[in-house]
Amino acid sequence: MSYPQPLTPEERLAEAKKLLSLPCTVVICGSTRFMAEMAEADLGETMAGRIVVKPGCDMKSPHALWSDPVEAEALKARLDDLHRAKIRLADEVLVVGDYIGDSTRAEIAYARSLDKPVRFTHPEVDPDA
Repeated sequence: MSYPQPLTPEERLAEAKKLLSLPCTVVICGSTRFMAEMAEADLGETMAGRIVVKPGCDMKSPHALWSDPVEAEALKARLDDLHRAKIRLADEVLVVGDYIGDSTRAEIAYARSLDKPVRFTHPEVDPDA
């Protein structure tokens, strides 16, 4: 007699989303140089009925929270961890912008390793195309 395998955390999350009738969740990725484009993408995805999560700050813009270089490096590591959590939470990824840097490339690879669909505002920059 075989017993059903326990659900993975990802499968339990997907089941919970279905039970709650939650709409698709999209995480926006890309260089923070595209923050204005990310806001536009957020608007479009929201108007399409999707829940949107995206980077919450632009560390390339001056701010007291990351003015100290040592603290800024630690903050960047925490924000990278947080963004990977957003990718795990999301149903799909939307990459914004016509440039893919190392961080975004790593986020795309991470999303694909989790079998998350990845869309691009500029498909020609897809590193796997």
